[in-house]
Amino acid sequence: MIELRPFSKLGGKDHGWLDTRHHFSFAEYQDPKRMNWGRMRVWNDDTIAPQTGFAPHSHQEMEIITYVRQGAITHQDSLGNKGRTVAGDVQVMSAGTGIQHSEYNFENEDTKIFQIWIFPDQKGLPPSWGVRPFPKQISNGKFETLASGFDDDRDALRIRADARLAAATLDPSGHAEYALAKDRKVYLVVASGLIEVNGLLVCPGDGAAVQNETELKFFAHQRSEVVLVDVAY
Repeated sequence: MIELRPFSKLGGKDHGWLDTRHHFSFAEYQDPKRMNWGRMRVWNDDTIAPQTGFAPHSHQEMEIITYVRQGAITHQDSLGNKGRTVAGDVQVMSAGTGIQHSEYNFENEDTKIFQIWIFPDQKGLPPSWGVRPFPKQISNGKFETLASGFDDDRDALRIRADARLAAATLDPSGHAEYALAKDRKVYLVVASGLIEVNGLLVCPGDGAAVQNETELKFFAHQRSEVVLVDVAY
């Protein structure tokens, strides 16, 4: 079963400095049917205007993944970490017992990000932050694991959750597959391009909530980038 969630029907608001769309209930957008997807609580599609951003604020007990789609985001936190994450790369902040951070777009163009929140498996751990570049080449039919709580995903950024973030870049007419283990579900978003997943057409910005499937087959109608999160029920 795959439920299409068109970009045009997502919640959200244009704040001027921030144009945001929410795949799940967040801030002023509340929908009791879209509170979470398994252990995943938030998937926000944010466009941040140049020389603006999120001022320092705090989080606790949440795994927060930022996938940069365009431009760059500059992170700074109360642990002393500071870094600039560019398009195609990923940063992970494990809020743990508490952390304060800011995320600014110091570029001269809009920065576009996916911000994804996942509930941790264990509470009371110290906070942490990490960033890692990932290959930009065509995926050749495979998804690249970017962040993961699985021991087998050794090259991925670590998260403290039973979840995996993966992405694939496909050329026009390119194919990819993703297998789902038993009792797993997926939420995916087309970052750019136009794809079919198991025959369902998914446009840029659209989300697709997947459950009771064992395999996903992707076909790209144009050069496309797909991002997904694999979580337990």
